[in-house]
Amino acid sequence: MKINQRSGNKRKESKIEVQTFLERLKYAISSGNVTLNLIKDRKIDYERNKKNTNRYTIGQLFPDEDEIEAIKRELVLLTVEEYIETVKDERFSNRSDMRVFGRKYSGNDVYIKIRVELISIAHASGDSFIMVMSFHYSHWDFKERDFPYRKV
Repeated sequence: MKINQRSGNKRKESKIEVQTFLERLKYAISSGNVTLNLIKDRKIDYERNKKNTNRYTIGQLFPDEDEIEAIKRELVLLTVEEYIETVKDERFSNRSDMRVFGRKYSGNDVYIKIRVELISIAHASGDSFIMVMSFHYSHWDFKERDFPYRKV
């Protein structure tokens, strides 16, 4: 199945594109030469139910763990089947696209949005970084149609 549809600033990447992205993400994390920037407090969070914030979700899911190490572990475990969409950041168009994934934790849907800037995949240089914009309980219940590569 080859998908590469566009709708505004969102698109569905092909399965091979998502697989390649995940392989590069896992390589960067396993190399140890990447900085993970976890955004725990966002302006938009002040208007949200606290259950739908990064800080609350991460505290609930990983209460006795180092947050950065827990998130790195969870990112390495992401699969193509959990991919939802790719989003172009219109505010920072020179930055890499953001990938959105969805995963269940203890029956709760968690929305995960990340940006990966790999300056040099060959060397996984320290200039590379992963920005985790969203890692929170989802505002909506995920549906099977949200996941283009989920096995039914």
